Amino acid sequence: MTTPFLKMNGLGNDFIVVDARNQRFQPAAEQIRAWGNRASGVGFDQLIAIEASPEGDAFMRVWNSDGGTVETCGNALRCVAWYLDQDQPDAELKIDTLGGKTTARVLERDTKTGIASVDMGKPRLDWTQIPLSEEMNTERLELQVGPIDAPLYHTPCAVSMGNPHVVFFVDDVSTVDVERTGSLIENHPLFPEGVNVEFAQVIDRNTIRMRVWERGAGITKACGTGACATLVACARRGLTDRHANVIMDGGPLHILWRADDHVIMTGPVEVEFEGAL
Repeated sequence: MTTPFLKMNGLGNDFIVVDARNQRFQPAAEQIRAWGNRASGVGFDQLIAIEASPEGDAFMRVWNSDGGTVETCGNALRCVAWYLDQDQPDAELKIDTLGGKTTARVLERDTKTGIASVDMGKPRLDWTQIPLSEEMNTERLELQVGPIDAPLYHTPCAVSMGNPHVVFFVDDVSTVDVERTGSLIENHPLFPEGVNVEFAQVIDRNTIRMRVWERGAGITKACGTGACATLVACARRGLTDRHANVIMDGGPLHILWRADDHVIMTGPVEVEFEGAL
């Protein structure tokens, strides 16, 4: 028995998207790892299932390519919104996730591309909400990488956007060994549920260059929740205004941290091809 899917991406952060609203779809971890293998499978950063929701238009379930379930994914939310917009054009779409409820709207669409905006809700800034393993000021974590007297990276900011993020501020992201440092921090004891790791270089008050190590997926070209967390972290430190373009390896997202505390993410969607698992 086969299961149809769309291969989609948001700024190169790529997904298999399965419409599971009218079918049972509960893949085993080993299946997900096999499908996600870029050498022998389809290859993806995350596997997305669009499920029925009793309260919203859909529930989005997310697995990383390592087979583990995660709370949410910002770039995937835009892809799911584009998919649902086919049936409900121009509607405000309610998409539930393990990380909380969101709303989305497709601003532009074509047969294979589009631009969508997602209300990611309020950032969670208390140490218990990240979560951390001990009480700490999340604006300036007592965490460093490298020698005690000359750390390479230090005093990051922690933010939850429904999933945990830690943001390090650097002078030049091109010099960061994202794989080595990200994999080290992802499983640090301070983060009992693991953490997504961002490295942010502030270009000006409205522009941030960012690279990301995603928990359970590794280096990805873009991360929607990571872009949101990075803008919030920079604004908390007074390094940027409350809106900025966050430029990742795959391209830019516009992030707005509104006065009502909600974070709005706007960016592109692309359909790569159709297939069957």
